[in-house]
Amino acid sequence: QVQLTESGGGLVQAGGSLRLSCAASGGTFSSYGIGWFRQAPGKGRDFVASLSWSGGNTYYADSVKGRFAISVDNARNTMYLQMNNLKPEDTAVYLCNDHNLWGKGTQVTVSS
Repeated sequence: QVQLTESGGGLVQAGGSLRLSCAASGGTFSSYGIGWFRQAPGKGRDFVASLSWSGGNTYYADSVKGRFAISVDNARNTMYLQMNNLKPEDTAVYLCNDHNLWGKGTQVTVSS
């Protein structure tokens, strides 16, 4: 079964950029939609961005539209989330998702 592992999180000042990676091991991403979610302390898991594996269509939460970009490198079986102009409210654990599979998450902290 495919396993997902996130990386690239860290501490960034407001206005900075960060690129998260989600590597799929033990196989490739499924034919279902893949994407990113985030969960802030004490809050629920929110949708961030997703893409269609077959069609390449992308979708974004209103809060990140224009600042974040989702992409995938098929040769490396890796999905990315480019985050620009980061804001303190972006602080959360970011998790990658492949239909019914989830990674453990990577912490993103944005200081003001």
